Amino acid sequence: MTKTSLKATDTGPALRLLSLGAGVQSTTVLLLACEGEIPRFDVALFADTGWEPRAVYANLDRMAAHAERKGIPVRQVSAGNIRADALDPRHRFVSMPLHTLNPDGSRGLARRQCTSEYKIIPLKKAARELLGYPHPRRVPRGVYAEQAIGISVDEFHRAKDSGLRFLRNVFPLLDLGFDRARCVDFLAERGFGKTVKSACVGCPFHGNAGWRWVRDHDPQGWAEAVEFDRAIRHGHPHATTQGQELRGQYFLHRSCLPLDQVDLDAPTRTNRHLRMITAESTQAEDGDPDGCSPWSCRSGEPAADTPATTGSQERAA
Repeated sequence: MTKTSLKATDTGPALRLLSLGAGVQSTTVLLLACEGEIPRFDVALFADTGWEPRAVYANLDRMAAHAERKGIPVRQVSAGNIRADALDPRHRFVSMPLHTLNPDGSRGLARRQCTSEYKIIPLKKAARELLGYPHPRRVPRGVYAEQAIGISVDEFHRAKDSGLRFLRNVFPLLDLGFDRARCVDFLAERGFGKTVKSACVGCPFHGNAGWRWVRDHDPQGWAEAVEFDRAIRHGHPHATTQGQELRGQYFLHRSCLPLDQVDLDAPTRTNRHLRMITAESTQAEDGDPDGCSPWSCRSGEPAADTPATTGSQERAA
């Protein structure tokens, strides 16, 4: 659904968009719009990394069918398949926050660019196209899209502006006072109680509960993650083929052990990392908020990985 020749206006947004992660909060926002509790969206955009759990894709298909019956189209946008790209020696290096074991035995975390490259940039591009001003056309001052983000009151500190004149983030769940528990109840009442967290199968921020969920509920995803973990042990293939020296070893699990050798059933001793459970669950093993949100990554620390050059170029547009 493309709109062109939109004129600058002071009366409101030219478009209303939803950044749809297909997890608990954003699914709640979409259903609220379907029921008319909040303004309807012109388009709901799902930024697909190509490596979500199969349950997320199943939920997305179901939501899309429901939303389109209510007049809200759901569109997938993508910058590629993050797993395939990371293993392709011909593909430009995009850093994932892999856990690193340095030669001296110390541990660290690789720089994170994946949220920006595979979530934020495709959503920016889609917003421009829907407004009718694809890059490099300048979006006229006063023309903008309003983009709803599924952030609930228990994580209000993650609500951030887009930093772009043509894209303004809004947070319907904050306006309504919905916390995650209210979202869970809302979804269960409407038959969406099995909504799972949206995050890449191989996200290095999974805690033990998250990895157990993948192991027990997505066997193919688990096999892919184990294979991926082995493949990235010495870094990104593109960097290696380009002769870039990579020190240490790289792992998906925070223990810096091979994924298939980690005791995932051992009691956790940290609350930093991502859990991945269904919306029906209320007990927090790792205590981390929900999965990957394009504008403020919920996995681990808030995202600060958008390259400065990208931000400055978009602001000038």
